Amino acid sequence: MTLWTAAEAAEATGGRATTDWVANGVSIDTRTIQPGDLFVALKAARDGHDFVAQALKKGAGAALVSRIPEGVPEDAPLLIVENVQTGLEALGHAARARTGARVVGVTGSVGKTSTKEMLATILETQGKTHASVASYNNHWGVPLTLARMPGDTEFAVIEIGMNHPGEIGPLAIQARPHVALVTTVAAVHLEAFDSVADIAHEKAAIFDGLAQGGAAIVNADIEHADILRTCAKKLGAKPIEFGHNAADFTLTSVVQDADSVHATASIAGKPISFDVQSAGTHFAMNALGALAACVELGVDLDKAIASLGGWSPVKGRGVREKIALADGGQIELLDDSYNANPTSMEAALDVLAAAQGSRRIAFLGDMKELGANEIAMHAAIAGVPAMQHVDQVHCVGPLMKALHDALPSKKRGLWSETSAEMVEHLTKLVQAGDTVLAKGSLSMALALIVDGLRKMGQGGALDR
Repeated sequence: MTLWTAAEAAEATGGRATTDWVANGVSIDTRTIQPGDLFVALKAARDGHDFVAQALKKGAGAALVSRIPEGVPEDAPLLIVENVQTGLEALGHAARARTGARVVGVTGSVGKTSTKEMLATILETQGKTHASVASYNNHWGVPLTLARMPGDTEFAVIEIGMNHPGEIGPLAIQARPHVALVTTVAAVHLEAFDSVADIAHEKAAIFDGLAQGGAAIVNADIEHADILRTCAKKLGAKPIEFGHNAADFTLTSVVQDADSVHATASIAGKPISFDVQSAGTHFAMNALGALAACVELGVDLDKAIASLGGWSPVKGRGVREKIALADGGQIELLDDSYNANPTSMEAALDVLAAAQGSRRIAFLGDMKELGANEIAMHAAIAGVPAMQHVDQVHCVGPLMKALHDALPSKKRGLWSETSAEMVEHLTKLVQAGDTVLAKGSLSMALALIVDGLRKMGQGGALDR
């Protein structure tokens, strides 16, 4: 299916097409580019113009550039614009404008990717659905997601993130959602903010982009819910609340077992129940927020609840798997290695604490961007309630040295500067019957530990 013609893309961006090309996708990475994609030559760590020739050789339908790159003929299929980033944003704006899709915008300090994936799983059973891939939620990820959206899309789920003040509002305006959902507000990116209250104001900026008559969905349980409510009301948004203390979508109970959670809730006084096929009570709250968004979109609630059961976490975000060992035993791995902050760390430890293994082992890496109190925040993990049920904690990174020092001696495992160093000791630290959690900020590369644990197996992951 043709996503962009040269004429459409030139009109959207104000650029000049060198030939009459067509594109059926949009890509920013030559490693994953597909034949027929429009390659966008963004400038990041490397200048994308250096990869245009390679993209065309791999079958790209055209390239979005600000100049004809060296080694690329003038008659190559190009769209030449003044600035590639603004050109991509213009494509996203045009794609959003040409579709009649009902759009959900999702942000939050914790849980936005999982909630986005839940919504995508639910909505794709009720109409043609387009959603952000991975964590494409920043200044290039949002316009890229929009630029990839087919014109006949019926539902779209756009994840919106930030690292610094002033980032969410412009992205929300690009997405122009009908429903904006804030999963939670927590001590994340404090390096760039003076307080969690300031983070709440930044998260509330997602309401700036709401379409007229749009709904603002707020987690009523969080400390700074009042900031979100106030910001939504100032913009004339329809306020919707979810949580244990919410009147609209009330979570009444959550029961967790080894592999799932069963929850009951009340929607405007009507009782419902739903299951999430992953351990972690926090997933129940994310699911309730997703269901609230679905109700606001006008989809069939019973069908939404049924399809929610088909969701499972993506790689690095709470995936559970059993790994067979060479001696005939097995370990259970909780792979939550993609990211970490104090709130998500406590939630992951809750899941580990509820596990049934003979020992509960945690490999924890530094939590980044926490600001001036980062050392104290790391040490404080030793005191979370779930830690009482964890047998041993191995720490990775200079910040996690604070946790290592704060742990009681019976729980204090190995400390290493890097994940690569920790991998060398895995066979001595993990044994058959263990349940093992790996969690840390992405830059700490806890994925190396996850891969090392998998390599201890003789047959890889077993079916649950």
